Amino acid sequence: MKKTKVNLFTGFLGVGKTTALRHLIANRPAHEKWAVIVNEFGEVGIDGAALLNDELAVAEIAGGCLCCVAGPQMTATVATLLRREKPDRLLIEASGLAHAAGVIDELRAKPLGEALEVAAVLTLVDPRQFIQPDYHRQPLYRDQISIADVLVANKIDTADIPTMEAFRQQAAALFPPKSLVGEVRDGQLDVAWLDAELAAKPRYRPAVLPDNTSAWQSAGWTFDPELNFDGERLTRLFDDLPKRIPGLVRAKGVFRVLDSWVWLNWAAGQWGAAQVSWRRDSRFELIAPAFEAEQVEAWLKECLE
Repeated sequence: MKKTKVNLFTGFLGVGKTTALRHLIANRPAHEKWAVIVNEFGEVGIDGAALLNDELAVAEIAGGCLCCVAGPQMTATVATLLRREKPDRLLIEASGLAHAAGVIDELRAKPLGEALEVAAVLTLVDPRQFIQPDYHRQPLYRDQISIADVLVANKIDTADIPTMEAFRQQAAALFPPKSLVGEVRDGQLDVAWLDAELAAKPRYRPAVLPDNTSAWQSAGWTFDPELNFDGERLTRLFDDLPKRIPGLVRAKGVFRVLDSWVWLNWAAGQWGAAQVSWRRDSRFELIAPAFEAEQVEAWLKECLE
Protein backbone atom coordinates (compact mmCIF):
# COMPACT_ATOMS: atom_id res chain seq x y z
CA MET A 1 0.00 0.00 0.00
CA LYS A 2 1.34 3.40 -0.97
CA LYS A 3 1.90 5.58 2.09
CA THR A 4 0.96 9.25 2.36
CA LYS A 5 3.93 11.56 2.86
CA VAL A 6 3.55 13.83 5.88
CA ASN A 7 5.50 17.04 6.50
CA LEU A 8 5.44 18.74 9.87
CA PHE A 9 5.88 22.53 10.06
CA THR A 10 7.15 24.02 13.30
CA GLY A 11 8.32 27.43 14.40
CA PHE A 12 7.89 29.93 17.19
CA LEU A 13 4.87 32.19 17.44
CA GLY A 14 4.62 34.75 14.66
CA VAL A 15 7.41 33.39 12.51
CA GLY A 16 5.17 33.07 9.43
CA LYS A 17 4.26 29.37 9.18
CA THR A 18 0.77 29.98 7.80
CA THR A 19 2.07 32.38 5.14
CA ALA A 20 4.67 29.79 4.15
CA LEU A 21 2.03 27.08 3.89
CA ARG A 22 -0.14 29.30 1.70
CA HIS A 23 2.81 29.80 -0.65
CA LEU A 24 3.48 26.06 -0.83
CA ILE A 25 -0.18 25.29 -1.48
CA ALA A 26 -0.28 27.85 -4.29
CA ASN A 27 2.71 26.14 -5.91
CA ARG A 28 1.91 22.48 -5.27
CA PRO A 29 2.47 20.09 -8.19
CA ALA A 30 -0.73 19.75 -10.23
CA HIS A 31 -0.59 15.95 -10.08
CA GLU A 32 -0.40 15.78 -6.26
CA LYS A 33 -3.39 15.76 -3.92
CA TRP A 34 -2.68 17.48 -0.61
CA ALA A 35 -4.47 17.78 2.71
CA VAL A 36 -3.66 20.13 5.61
CA ILE A 37 -4.06 20.00 9.38
CA VAL A 38 -3.66 23.24 11.33
CA ASN A 39 -3.07 23.17 15.09
CA GLU A 40 -3.61 26.27 17.20
CA PHE A 41 -3.09 26.62 20.91
CA GLY A 42 -6.18 28.76 21.41
CA GLU A 43 -9.74 27.45 21.42
CA VAL A 44 -10.62 29.35 18.25
CA GLY A 45 -8.70 28.35 15.13
CA ILE A 46 -7.64 31.20 12.85
CA ASP A 47 -4.93 29.78 10.61
CA GLY A 48 -7.20 27.16 9.08
CA ALA A 49 -9.40 29.86 7.66
CA ALA A 50 -6.38 31.47 6.03
CA LEU A 51 -5.54 28.19 4.30
CA LEU A 52 -9.00 27.30 3.00
CA ASN A 53 -8.86 26.26 -0.63
CA ASP A 54 -11.59 24.84 -2.85
CA GLU A 55 -9.20 22.12 -4.02
CA LEU A 56 -7.76 21.30 -0.61
CA ALA A 57 -9.04 19.48 2.49
CA VAL A 58 -8.21 21.56 5.60
CA ALA A 59 -8.84 20.37 9.16
CA GLU A 60 -8.29 22.29 12.39
CA ILE A 61 -7.24 21.13 15.85
CA ALA A 62 -7.62 23.91 18.39
CA GLY A 63 -7.39 24.13 22.16
CA GLY A 64 -3.95 22.67 22.82
CA CYS A 65 -0.74 21.55 21.14
CA LEU A 66 -0.68 18.34 19.12
CA CYS A 67 1.71 16.58 21.46
CA CYS A 68 -0.38 16.90 24.64
CA VAL A 69 -3.97 18.10 25.05
CA ALA A 70 -4.90 17.62 21.41
CA GLY A 71 -2.91 14.40 20.87
CA PRO A 72 -5.83 11.94 20.65
CA GLN A 73 -7.70 14.40 18.44
CA MET A 74 -4.73 14.50 16.08
CA THR A 75 -4.78 10.73 15.60
CA ALA A 76 -8.49 10.75 14.87
CA THR A 77 -8.22 13.76 12.55
CA VAL A 78 -5.33 12.30 10.57
CA ALA A 79 -7.05 8.93 10.24
CA THR A 80 -10.27 10.56 9.03
CA LEU A 81 -8.46 12.71 6.46
CA LEU A 82 -6.50 9.76 5.11
CA ARG A 83 -9.61 7.62 4.80
CA ARG A 84 -11.76 10.33 3.26
CA GLU A 85 -9.31 12.21 1.05
CA LYS A 86 -6.57 9.66 0.30
CA PRO A 87 -4.02 12.47 -0.19
CA ASP A 88 -0.55 12.04 -1.65
CA ARG A 89 0.81 14.45 0.94
CA LEU A 90 -0.35 15.69 4.35
CA LEU A 91 0.96 19.02 5.71
CA ILE A 92 0.66 19.60 9.46
CA GLU A 93 1.18 23.08 10.89
CA ALA A 94 1.99 22.71 14.57
CA SER A 95 1.20 25.37 17.12
CA GLY A 96 4.00 27.81 17.86
CA LEU A 97 3.96 26.35 21.38
CA ALA A 98 4.19 22.70 20.30
CA HIS A 99 6.92 20.24 21.27
CA ALA A 100 7.16 18.63 17.86
CA ALA A 101 9.18 15.55 18.82
CA GLY A 102 6.13 13.92 20.40
CA VAL A 103 4.14 14.57 17.22
CA ILE A 104 6.75 12.76 15.13
CA ASP A 105 6.66 9.79 17.52
CA GLU A 106 2.89 9.55 17.19
CA LEU A 107 2.97 9.83 13.40
CA ARG A 108 5.47 6.97 13.22
CA ALA A 109 3.70 4.71 15.71
CA LYS A 110 0.80 2.40 14.90
CA PRO A 111 -1.80 2.90 13.60
CA LEU A 112 -0.71 6.10 11.79
CA GLY A 113 2.74 4.80 10.95
CA GLU A 114 1.23 2.06 8.82
CA ALA A 115 -0.29 4.67 6.48
CA LEU A 116 2.21 7.54 6.74
CA GLU A 117 5.76 8.17 5.56
CA VAL A 118 7.30 10.89 7.72
CA ALA A 119 9.06 13.23 5.30
CA ALA A 120 11.10 16.35 6.03
CA VAL A 121 10.29 18.40 9.13
CA LEU A 122 10.53 22.13 8.31
CA THR A 123 11.22 24.64 11.07
CA LEU A 124 10.88 28.34 10.35
CA VAL A 125 12.83 30.87 12.40
CA ASP A 126 13.19 34.62 12.53
CA PRO A 127 16.97 35.12 12.16
CA ARG A 128 16.83 38.08 14.56
CA GLN A 129 15.52 35.73 17.26
CA PHE A 130 17.69 32.80 16.25
CA ILE A 131 20.96 34.58 17.05
CA GLN A 132 19.75 35.67 20.50
CA PRO A 133 20.97 33.42 23.37
CA ASP A 134 17.75 34.06 25.32
CA TYR A 135 15.72 32.14 22.72
CA HIS A 136 18.04 29.14 22.77
CA ARG A 137 17.70 28.95 26.55
CA GLN A 138 14.03 28.08 26.08
CA PRO A 139 13.54 24.28 25.83
CA LEU A 140 10.63 24.72 23.43
CA TYR A 141 12.70 26.80 21.01
CA ARG A 142 15.60 24.36 21.19
CA ASP A 143 13.24 21.44 20.51
CA GLN A 144 11.87 23.10 17.40
CA ILE A 145 15.39 23.73 16.08
CA SER A 146 16.57 20.22 16.94
CA ILE A 147 13.66 18.41 15.27
CA ALA A 148 14.16 20.20 11.94
CA ASP A 149 15.42 18.47 8.83
CA VAL A 150 15.10 21.76 6.94
CA LEU A 151 15.81 24.98 8.86
CA VAL A 152 14.46 28.11 7.15
CA ALA A 153 15.23 31.70 8.05
CA ASN A 154 12.07 33.63 7.15
CA LYS A 155 11.63 37.41 7.07
CA ILE A 156 15.23 37.90 5.94
CA ASP A 157 14.27 41.29 4.52
CA THR A 158 13.88 42.51 8.12
CA ALA A 159 17.37 41.36 9.18
CA ASP A 160 20.59 43.29 8.61
CA ILE A 161 23.79 41.86 7.14
CA PRO A 162 25.53 41.12 10.50
CA THR A 163 22.41 39.28 11.68
CA MET A 164 22.31 37.08 8.59
CA GLU A 165 26.02 36.36 8.84
CA ALA A 166 25.57 35.32 12.47
CA PHE A 167 22.58 33.16 11.51
CA ARG A 168 24.58 31.33 8.83
CA GLN A 169 27.47 30.67 11.19
CA GLN A 170 25.24 29.38 13.98
CA ALA A 171 23.07 27.30 11.64
CA ALA A 172 26.14 25.68 10.08
CA ALA A 173 27.43 24.74 13.54
CA LEU A 174 24.24 22.95 14.64
CA PHE A 175 24.58 19.32 15.67
CA PRO A 176 23.15 17.17 14.32
CA PRO A 177 23.53 19.07 11.03
CA LYS A 178 20.48 19.92 8.95
CA SER A 179 19.72 18.44 5.54
CA LEU A 180 19.17 21.96 4.26
CA VAL A 181 19.33 25.53 5.57
CA GLY A 182 17.26 28.02 3.58
CA GLU A 183 16.69 31.76 3.59
CA VAL A 184 13.43 33.29 2.35
CA ARG A 185 11.22 36.34 2.63
CA ASP A 186 7.42 36.32 2.86
CA GLY A 187 7.40 32.56 3.45
CA GLN A 188 8.38 31.74 -0.13
CA LEU A 189 9.52 28.17 0.49
CA ASP A 190 10.67 25.91 -2.32
CA VAL A 191 8.24 23.01 -2.79
CA ALA A 192 11.23 20.73 -3.40
CA TRP A 193 12.27 21.21 0.25
CA LEU A 194 9.35 19.00 1.28
CA ASP A 195 11.33 16.07 -0.12
CA ALA A 196 14.69 17.01 1.37
CA GLU A 197 16.94 13.96 1.55
CA LEU A 198 16.51 12.00 4.77
CA ALA A 199 18.18 8.70 3.86
CA ALA A 200 21.01 8.01 6.31
CA LYS A 201 24.38 7.10 4.88
CA PRO A 202 26.63 4.64 6.73
CA ARG A 203 29.16 7.41 7.28
CA TYR A 204 29.23 11.13 6.64
CA ARG A 205 32.00 13.70 6.76
CA PRO A 206 31.42 16.75 8.95
CA ALA A 207 32.32 20.26 7.88
CA VAL A 208 35.99 20.90 7.08
CA LEU A 209 37.90 21.82 10.19
CA PRO A 210 39.66 25.21 10.44
CA ASP A 211 43.18 25.41 9.00
CA ASN A 212 44.78 25.51 12.42
CA THR A 213 43.31 22.10 13.25
CA SER A 214 44.51 20.34 10.11
CA ALA A 215 46.44 17.83 12.24
CA TRP A 216 43.14 16.45 13.55
CA GLN A 217 41.15 13.65 11.98
CA SER A 218 37.36 13.66 11.93
CA ALA A 219 34.61 11.30 10.88
CA GLY A 220 30.94 10.68 11.53
CA TRP A 221 28.45 7.86 11.34
CA THR A 222 24.68 7.66 11.00
CA PHE A 223 22.25 4.84 11.79
CA ASP A 224 18.66 4.12 10.80
CA PRO A 225 16.13 5.80 13.16
CA GLU A 226 14.47 2.44 13.82
CA LEU A 227 17.60 1.06 15.49
CA ASN A 228 17.80 1.20 19.30
CA PHE A 229 21.05 1.58 21.24
CA ASP A 230 21.73 0.12 24.67
CA GLY A 231 22.17 2.94 27.20
CA GLU A 232 24.61 1.09 29.47
CA ARG A 233 26.87 0.12 26.57
CA LEU A 234 26.88 3.71 25.29
CA THR A 235 27.74 4.98 28.77
CA ARG A 236 30.69 2.59 29.01
CA LEU A 237 31.85 3.61 25.53
CA PHE A 238 31.83 7.32 26.40
CA ASP A 239 33.60 6.58 29.70
CA ASP A 240 36.31 4.65 27.86
CA LEU A 241 36.74 6.90 24.82
CA PRO A 242 39.63 8.99 26.26
CA LYS A 243 41.55 5.76 26.96
CA ARG A 244 40.67 4.16 23.63
CA ILE A 245 41.51 7.27 21.58
CA PRO A 246 44.55 9.19 22.88
CA GLY A 247 44.31 12.93 22.44
CA LEU A 248 40.54 12.88 21.99
CA VAL A 249 39.34 16.39 21.14
CA ARG A 250 35.57 15.96 20.76
CA ALA A 251 32.96 13.22 20.66
CA LYS A 252 29.27 13.84 20.36
CA GLY A 253 26.22 11.95 19.25
CA VAL A 254 22.47 11.62 19.21
CA PHE A 255 21.13 8.13 19.83
CA ARG A 256 17.80 6.38 20.10
CA VAL A 257 17.83 4.64 23.49
CA LEU A 258 14.80 2.71 24.75
CA ASP A 259 12.59 4.61 22.28
CA SER A 260 13.74 7.98 23.64
CA TRP A 261 16.40 10.16 22.04
CA VAL A 262 19.47 11.34 23.93
CA TRP A 263 22.34 13.68 23.15
CA LEU A 264 25.77 12.66 24.44
CA ASN A 265 28.64 15.12 24.35
CA TRP A 266 32.30 14.65 25.36
CA ALA A 267 34.53 17.73 25.56
CA ALA A 268 37.32 19.00 27.80
CA GLY A 269 37.58 15.76 29.73
CA GLN A 270 33.91 15.52 30.65
CA TRP A 271 30.75 14.27 29.03
CA GLY A 272 27.08 14.94 29.59
CA ALA A 273 23.70 13.72 28.40
CA ALA A 274 20.31 15.26 27.71
CA GLN A 275 17.08 14.30 25.98
CA VAL A 276 16.55 15.92 22.57
CA SER A 277 13.87 16.27 19.93
CA TRP A 278 15.95 14.91 17.06
CA ARG A 279 14.29 11.96 15.28
CA ARG A 280 15.92 11.75 11.83
CA ASP A 281 18.61 9.20 12.68
CA SER A 282 21.14 8.19 15.32
CA ARG A 283 24.55 9.72 14.64
CA PHE A 284 28.01 10.10 16.12
CA GLU A 285 30.92 12.42 15.36
CA LEU A 286 34.52 12.17 16.49
CA ILE A 287 37.56 14.50 16.34
CA ALA A 288 41.03 13.35 17.42
CA PRO A 289 44.66 13.40 16.21
CA ALA A 290 44.27 9.86 14.85
CA PHE A 291 41.96 6.85 15.07
CA GLU A 292 40.86 3.81 13.10
CA ALA A 293 37.44 4.63 11.64
CA GLU A 294 36.56 0.96 11.18
CA GLN A 295 37.33 0.25 14.83
CA VAL A 296 35.15 3.16 16.01
CA GLU A 297 32.31 1.93 13.80
CA ALA A 298 32.66 -1.54 15.34
CA TRP A 299 32.44 -0.05 18.85
CA LEU A 300 29.26 1.78 17.92
CA LYS A 301 27.67 -1.34 16.45
CA GLU A 302 28.47 -3.23 19.66
CA CYS A 303 26.20 -0.73 21.45
CA LEU A 304 23.18 -1.64 19.35
CA GLU A 305 20.48 -3.77 20.99
